[in-house]
Amino acid sequence: MKIKLEKLIIGESLKTEQLKNQKFNVFWGLPIMSSDAISSVAYAGEEILIVLIPVLGVMAYKYMFYASMCIVALLFLLVFSYRQTIDSYPNGGGAYVVARDNLGTISGLIAGSALSIDYILTVAVSSCAGTAAITSAIPWLLSYKVAISIFLIVFITIGNLRGVSESSKIFGVPTYLFVISVVIMMITGITKAHLGVHIPEPIYAVPKATGSIGLFLFLRAFASGCTALTGVEAVSNGIPSFRKPSQKNAKVVLELLALIIFIMFGGIAYLATIYHTVPNADVTVVAQIAAQVFGHKSLMFYVIQTTTAVILIMAANTAFTGLPLLLALMAKDGFVPRQFSKRGKRLSFSNGIIVLAMLSSLLVLISKGDDHILLSMYAVGVFISFTLSQSGMFVKWVRERTIGWRHKALINGFGVIVTFFTVILLGVTKFMLGAWMIFLLIPMIVILMLKIKHHYMEVACELKLSVDQRPKNIDISMQKRYVIVPIDTLNKSFLKAFNYARTISDNIIVFHVSVDDDVTNRLLKKWDQYNLGVPIVVKKSPYRSILEPLVKFIESEEYSAGINDTITVVIPQFVVKKWWGNILHNQTALFIKTMLIRRRNIALVTIPYIIDK
Repeated sequence: MKIKLEKLIIGESLKTEQLKNQKFNVFWGLPIMSSDAISSVAYAGEEILIVLIPVLGVMAYKYMFYASMCIVALLFLLVFSYRQTIDSYPNGGGAYVVARDNLGTISGLIAGSALSIDYILTVAVSSCAGTAAITSAIPWLLSYKVAISIFLIVFITIGNLRGVSESSKIFGVPTYLFVISVVIMMITGITKAHLGVHIPEPIYAVPKATGSIGLFLFLRAFASGCTALTGVEAVSNGIPSFRKPSQKNAKVVLELLALIIFIMFGGIAYLATIYHTVPNADVTVVAQIAAQVFGHKSLMFYVIQTTTAVILIMAANTAFTGLPLLLALMAKDGFVPRQFSKRGKRLSFSNGIIVLAMLSSLLVLISKGDDHILLSMYAVGVFISFTLSQSGMFVKWVRERTIGWRHKALINGFGVIVTFFTVILLGVTKFMLGAWMIFLLIPMIVILMLKIKHHYMEVACELKLSVDQRPKNIDISMQKRYVIVPIDTLNKSFLKAFNYARTISDNIIVFHVSVDDDVTNRLLKKWDQYNLGVPIVVKKSPYRSILEPLVKFIESEEYSAGINDTITVVIPQFVVKKWWGNILHNQTALFIKTMLIRRRNIALVTIPYIIDK
C-alpha cells in the first residue's frame, strides 16, 4: 500500500541514464529558473510604497518610479556580471563556487550560507505572498492563510520530487500566463489613462504628506524594492540543469529574464503612479490596479489575481531548483551532510527538497503567514552573495589577466561597489526589522559547516589505509571464531539467531544477564528442557544494567578470545509490522548495538524475526 501511494504521488523510479532527459531547454528553463525574479514584480513596488507613502503622500509615486528605475539599472549590471560567471563556471554553483575558488573557503561558505537562507526565505515569502493574492480576491479565507501557505509548499514539494521534466510542465505554464496577463493589464491601463477613457480614482485615500524626500528615505525605499532582484543568481547556480549547450541556454534565459523584469517591473511601477494605489494589508497593489483597470467584478480581475497568486506560489520553485543543487555541490566538498549529494528515485536531489520544504514551513508558522515580516530579511542574504560573487570574479580577472580582462574586471568591480553599498544599506535600514537575524545566522551556519568538514576529514584519516597496513598472512586454521548470542527469553526469535550462529562457528556462547531471579530460573529450566547442546553463561547484574555485564564479559580473562580471534555478537530482534507496535516493546537490541558498535574487535549481526500481527 505504501509503495503504491509513493508511486502515485512521486511517480515511477527513473534510471540513472535517463538523467539527460531531466534537463531544461530555454522555453521551460525560463519560467522554472526565473519565476522568483519574475514574481517579485508583484510585491517589490508595494514594498517601496510602504516606505514612501506615509511620509510623502501623493509625491511618493514620483519617487517610487525613480527607485524602480534604479533597481532595473542594478538588475542589468547583475545580468552582465552573471553572464561572465556562466562563461567561467559551466558546472554551476554561482556565488559559492566563485567565492570559494577566488576568495577562499570561508568566503565561499559565507556565500553558500547566505544563499541557503535566501532560498528558504524565498519559499516562505512566495507561499505567503501567493496566499495574500488569494485572500485579496476571497477575503473570507484570511483566517486560514497559514494553512493555505503550508499546503502550497507541500504541493510544490511534491511537484519537484516528481523530477525536473514533470515539474517544468506543472510550474512553467503559469509563469507565462502571468506574464501575458500583466502585459495585457499594462497595455489596457496605460491606454485607458492616456486616451481619457478612464479617469483613475484611488480605491483607498492617499495619506497626506508628513515630510519631504531625503536621501535616507529614498535609499530606504530603494532597499525595500531590491527584493525584485532575488532569484537572478539562480540561473548561474543551475547551469547543469540546462540541456546542451548548457552555457548558451543559461545566458539566453538570463537575458530574457532581464527583459521581462524591465518591462513588467517598470510597467507596474508606472501604473501605480497613474492609479495611485495605496498599500493595504488585505488588498495588494496589483489587485488594486487590476480592479481599477478592468473592474472589481470583471473576469480579467480574477484572471490577474489567479495568475498573480499562482506565479507567487511558483516563485518558490526557483528555490526548489537552486538550493538542492547548491547543497549537492557543498556536500561533495564535505561541508554539508553527504546525503544531499544523492539523487532520489526521480533523479532529483530529494533530500535537499524535503529539508527546504520543512524549514520554509517552519518560517511560515513562526511569521503567522505575514510576508512583510519575512521580506525584511529577504534581500540581505542574496546581496551578500551578490557582493562575494562580484568580488570573486574581479579577483579572477585581475589574477588571470586573460584577453579582455580589463573591461570584465571593470564590470565586476563596479558590481562589487554597488552590491556592497546595497548590503550596507539593507543592513542599516532593515536591521531592527529582522535583518539582524541574517547577520547572526550566517556565522553560525559557517561554523557548523566547518565542523561537518572537520568530522569528515577525521573519519577519512581514521579509515585511510597505508601500504604497511596490508592484511598479514594469518593461518586461518589457528584463528578461533567466537560467537556470543545474548538471551533474555527462550523463544522463536532467539532460536532463529541461535541457528544462524551455529552456521558460522562451533564456539558459541549463550549469554544471559540476570536482573530478576525468578525470570532467570524459568529460563534455565526451559534451557535444560530444550537441551540445545550449548552451555549458558549467566551473570548477575545488581544494578539492572544489561549492557555492562556483557561488555565486561567480553573484555575479561574468563572469556578466552585472543587478539587475532574473531568475535561476533549475534543479536536476536523481533520486528512488528505495525509502526506503532515497536513503541510497545523495549529496544534492548538497539541499545546493545549502540554500545558494541564502537568497539573495533567486535562484529555485530542482527537477526530479525518478523511478527505478522
